[in-house]
Amino acid sequence: MNRLVITLLSVLLFVPSARSETSVTYEPDDSLLICKLLEQAAVLPRTTNFPLHFARQFLDRPYVAHTLEVGDTERLVVNTRQLDCTTLVETVTALTLCAYRNLYGWRDYLNALMELRYRGGTLDGYVSRLHYFTDWIADNTRLGLVEETQQPNPPFTAVQQIRVSYMSQHPEAYKALRAQPQLVPQIRATEEALARLEFRYIPKREVQNTAAMRRAVADGDIIAITCKKPGLDIAHLGFAVWRADGLHLLNASQLHKRVVEEPMTLGQYLQQHPSHTGIRVIKITK
Repeated sequence: MNRLVITLLSVLLFVPSARSETSVTYEPDDSLLICKLLEQAAVLPRTTNFPLHFARQFLDRPYVAHTLEVGDTERLVVNTRQLDCTTLVETVTALTLCAYRNLYGWRDYLNALMELRYRGGTLDGYVSRLHYFTDWIADNTRLGLVEETQQPNPPFTAVQQIRVSYMSQHPEAYKALRAQPQLVPQIRATEEALARLEFRYIPKREVQNTAAMRRAVADGDIIAITCKKPGLDIAHLGFAVWRADGLHLLNASQLHKRVVEEPMTLGQYLQQHPSHTGIRVIKITK
């Protein structure tokens, strides 16, 4: 019996007990796909660009928002069938970390996803989830899972001063905060802590097909689009893909209703959105 068959059988046997755990929610198709992708990754050359490799396995998957809002208590949700920009980035990053660590099991993936999604890698209710992507970057940098690129200058010529407040000002937009308004002060405390931070980013006028940009941004880097919407830090996420005509974004697109590699360049994409100000660049740590 080959390794793939053994792994898939182990997942099938694991499904009933895993789905009965109070902290994890997934469907059998999710665990089977994750194990299949990790099995395939185990025999790929170590020179493989794992973020792009994994991201492309989800092309054409439907865009669906709010897939983490399941049930009345916070759970580790695995949903590979429906993705938004954040869950695509988390899914791909967790798979990439497994490949970098030479860990190819279902539990390895769950551990990686837990590390990424929750402060300090510990699920402790709704407020432990890293809701703002600046918080996500900062916490996962502390854990050594990612690192943000902020040099050279140029193209990192602008500074983003974090002023987040959207969640505490609009609790009605969040299922958990509507049900548990007592959590709002904790969310506000997180926002106030983030307000002390600032980061260098590439303004959208600099996002062009230049030698400086090609040195600053690599295929498979996480792209976080900065914005000037009141109370928000990041408007959208995806992965960097260089083509002959410039930088493109592989993302779970609300416009296209699916995961796509944008046909237009990222520079063109940014110019079509007046509230977008530029990009921050994050690498998954090997």
